[in-house]
Amino acid sequence: MKHHYKKSLAIILTISSIPGFIIAALVYWMGGGRLERELLHLHQLQIEQGAHNIDQQLSNLEVMLSHWASDNQFDYTLQEVDFHKNYDRVKDITQTLLVMEGSNTLTKRVELCLYKPSAILFDPQYSSIGKERFNQVYQGLLQTDKPSFWTQWAFDPDQPDEKDITLVQHIPGGSSQPFGALLLRLDSDKISSMIKSLMPYNEEESFLIQDSGGLYFSASGADAQAPLVKALREKIGEEPSERSFFYDWQGVTYTVSYGTFSRIASNWTYVSASPVPSITMPVLFISKLIFMLSIVALVLAGVLSWFASHRIFSPVKRLARQLAGDPHVQYNKGDEFAVIEKRWSLLHEQSHEMQNRLSGQLPHVQESFLRQLIQGYYYAYSEEDLKRRMESFRWEIRDRLFVVMYVQLTGITNRGGKFKFGDEGLATFAAVNIISELAGLHFEQHNAINLHNLKAALLVIAPNHEPLAGKLQTFSEELTQAFSQVLNMHMTMVISRPVGRITEIPAAFEGARQWAAFRNFSSKNQVIHMDRQPDIPADEELQYPLALERELIQALQIGQEETAYQLLESFLAALAVEGAKEIEVQMGMLHLLGSIQHAVMTSGIHPNRLFKGANMYEALSQIREPRFILEWFREKIVEPYLQEIVQRTDTQAKRVAEQAVEYIRQYYMKDISPESCAEHTGATLFSLCRSFKQATGKHFMDFVMEVRMDKAKQLLRDTDLLISDVAEQAGFQNSNFHRIFKKQEGMNPTQYKEFSRGKG
Repeated sequence: MKHHYKKSLAIILTISSIPGFIIAALVYWMGGGRLERELLHLHQLQIEQGAHNIDQQLSNLEVMLSHWASDNQFDYTLQEVDFHKNYDRVKDITQTLLVMEGSNTLTKRVELCLYKPSAILFDPQYSSIGKERFNQVYQGLLQTDKPSFWTQWAFDPDQPDEKDITLVQHIPGGSSQPFGALLLRLDSDKISSMIKSLMPYNEEESFLIQDSGGLYFSASGADAQAPLVKALREKIGEEPSERSFFYDWQGVTYTVSYGTFSRIASNWTYVSASPVPSITMPVLFISKLIFMLSIVALVLAGVLSWFASHRIFSPVKRLARQLAGDPHVQYNKGDEFAVIEKRWSLLHEQSHEMQNRLSGQLPHVQESFLRQLIQGYYYAYSEEDLKRRMESFRWEIRDRLFVVMYVQLTGITNRGGKFKFGDEGLATFAAVNIISELAGLHFEQHNAINLHNLKAALLVIAPNHEPLAGKLQTFSEELTQAFSQVLNMHMTMVISRPVGRITEIPAAFEGARQWAAFRNFSSKNQVIHMDRQPDIPADEELQYPLALERELIQALQIGQEETAYQLLESFLAALAVEGAKEIEVQMGMLHLLGSIQHAVMTSGIHPNRLFKGANMYEALSQIREPRFILEWFREKIVEPYLQEIVQRTDTQAKRVAEQAVEYIRQYYMKDISPESCAEHTGATLFSLCRSFKQATGKHFMDFVMEVRMDKAKQLLRDTDLLISDVAEQAGFQNSNFHRIFKKQEGMNPTQYKEFSRGKG
């Protein structure tokens, strides 16, 4: 067999050298003719493809900027914004410009320049520019009839030669009366790199030029008046119909390709000139080299084949034995290649399978899957489908239990803490890292999920037979201690019941999230187990401070700012008494918000105008910290309402209304009237009625009736007085008290008393 193998190898080597010799001769013969033309053609196609890519990127920039210019964020309302005060609007514009700046790699900077009513610049941070700088730099860009155009502009007056290719788009998009513009400045280095894609060889010259002459950019940095550049521009002007041609320059033949881009308000021309020898020289050199090597190989092939056969055969034999797994196995004739082929096919299949499995194990893929799972996006999948997907992500889920832990951070406003308001994202990120590290010490399989806004989740996968109660308790204690020491924050953790099916995980997460609302509002660190009943007594009554609500609304209606703030703090403190649940405090504050909005509408103010169309209930429901709740009410509710009251009520009317309210509160149990109140305050009856209605939004006697009804309901709830005594102390005549009370409350006083005490 070896003799046959050596003889065959020698014949093969000798014969294989002859085609190489023939091919080398053909390549050398074709290299100067057809092959040269094919290479030049391929070179031109490469340039056209590069030009197409450039054109596409510039078009994308134009479409993107036009789209943003038409966005509602850049409409005429910008002219009315006080950027020194409206920090939220400034922040939104800055973030939008940063998003635009990062949406394309060619972008160096995106700026917003407003010149009506005053010169303002976002680059992307907000700044006010002086008139002199505006006239020097931006006036020429903004005060033009073109709504959108390209230019090459110097933004630094001290360096007029440093110019950026800039796309200018007036705002609002499509408006005939713009008041500013979006400026998209391109990175010169990246533009240079992009144009260099048109010149595969170092000796080339490539440049872009605007047909109107206002824009020029060379990849090599050559000046517009450089001899070669100037000569190429003149030659292109003489042959407008030819998109490629040969051009002789200083003894060197160049292949020149050029074309045009249709840009906004103008056309651009790209030019690429490559020396022909640089393109064809490698082919000619290689063809000669192949020719010479083929001659040498033809002579030496017969001599070396006999010496090489033994060395070539030995590795093949060793490889076959190693692949078979037994170095002492003896093969019959022809077995080596059969073994190699069989083993290689098997190893290739195994490698392909391992690669596919490995590619799906990235941590962010796992987190993305779990996030969608707990949010219910896989509700249509069967249990087996979900098992196959999780197993493909390298989870061991057969004969396993799943536990979901919902974690909510509180106490970000602690004095001396590492985080402050606005750092919720950073604090949540740090918390998720801590959860992952500690979970790795206790659980074999775990995945932490960042839910943002100081919330996180942890999925633990444990064997069915493994006791989890002790591990969960130890883990929760260590996590509480870590949050206190590292983050200086508190934690509420809800631990779901263990579930045995993947399809039950979303329900377990949603249940844990809802149970977090039953945390004790006054406590700092809490661990809630869903396999235990929440600590809610069956006969517990919600203590809602109705009297404080009424006093707060009355203080708002007459513009008593400091009193309103004090009552707001007292109201929250009354809700957040010892043992109060978070959901109770939240519902109470939402009810207060509804009452204030009702008072706003009663006073003739439209809530959408006062609160600028924002969903105040949704915003309030996302706040957990008492300090943030008070600040939110003060900034978003109380201050706008008081400002509106101050604008609608003059000082004299406010004083009269305050005296009238005080008079009613003092003498409501007596037979009072607008006339007696006017005499008490020293105002005319007409002035009293007008001022009271303007300040409170109610008529005098309607307000008296409300105060009396509040007092009557308080006495019915909190005392054991007879109905007649209640009527007398509240200022009603006993004869009509029942009729008035039933008309106002939908039930008679006796029924109300029984209902308020839980007997109804």
